[in-house]
Amino acid sequence: MSAPFIHETAVVDAGAEIGDGCKIWHFVHVLPGTRIGAGSVLGQNVMAGPDVTVGAGCKIQNNVSLYKGVTLEDEVFCGPSCVFTNVLTPRAFVERKDAFADTLVRRGATIGANATIVCGVTIGAYALVGAGAVVTRDVADHALVVGNPARRIGWVSRTGDRLGADLVCPRTGERYAETETGLTRSDRT
Repeated sequence: MSAPFIHETAVVDAGAEIGDGCKIWHFVHVLPGTRIGAGSVLGQNVMAGPDVTVGAGCKIQNNVSLYKGVTLEDEVFCGPSCVFTNVLTPRAFVERKDAFADTLVRRGATIGANATIVCGVTIGAYALVGAGAVVTRDVADHALVVGNPARRIGWVSRTGDRLGADLVCPRTGERYAETETGLTRSDRT
């Protein structure tokens, strides 16, 4: 991979780690203790940190803030202006940094534009959170969730295609089966 590209208007604080092949665009701020995995792209006006982990191959679109306690595994997509919170009961006049709740977004998940992720949840692998959804509880692997509060309306494949009752991906032919944590590929050998 190549060296990271960091736009001249971006600020990367000492103590932040930027992986090979990353693209850090206009007006991005990466705070100390934050790790950005190889090949990830942070769009205009993204703020990450402090102490945030972004896996390899992630795409963080414009105007997203990733606060302390947020972890994105590899290949996560965050749509424009999606929101992560870090405290359940914020007040401007009450210091609550000891009340930050961790949020985990598992490998390959997609969060749609303007969705809100309330802290303390886990979004499962390859799940798809619809645009504008408000996630207030955990999302299963491969779940398609929409609305306020977000609720599951179906399942999606690894490639993001909606699955029918047969749980076969129309694009790839991959087969899925339901498990306790959502769906898993059932055609693997």
